[in-house]
Amino acid sequence: MATDQLSLIFGALADPTRRAILARLSEGEATVTELAEPFDISLPAISRHLKVLETAGLISRSRNAQWRTSRLEAAPLRDVVAYMEKYRRFWDERLVRLEQHLERMQQEDQS
Repeated sequence: MATDQLSLIFGALADPTRRAILARLSEGEATVTELAEPFDISLPAISRHLKVLETAGLISRSRNAQWRTSRLEAAPLRDVVAYMEKYRRFWDERLVRLEQHLERMQQEDQS
C-alpha cells in the first residue's frame, strides 16, 4: 500500500462523522438519505463525507435507477491494521518489560 493512500485512509478515519458512516455501512449498503438520518447536517455535507471515504477507498458507490448506494470496502482497513500491528507489538513488548521491572522492584521491597 502506498504511503499516500495510507494517509488518505487515516485522514478519512480522523472524522467522527465518517467513522459513524463506516459503522453504519458495516451493517449493509445504504443511500445518502439513510446515512444522513442520525446526523444534524445537510445531504450535501454527507455527500462530501462520502466522497472523502470513497477517495480513501473505504467505500464504493453505485447507482441503481435514481438511488445511489454506498457500501463498505474492508480491504483498506486490513491494510491499516497491518500497518498498526508493528506498533502494537512494540508497545506489548514495552509493557511486558515494565511489568517485569515492577515485579523485580516488589521482590526487592519484600526482601
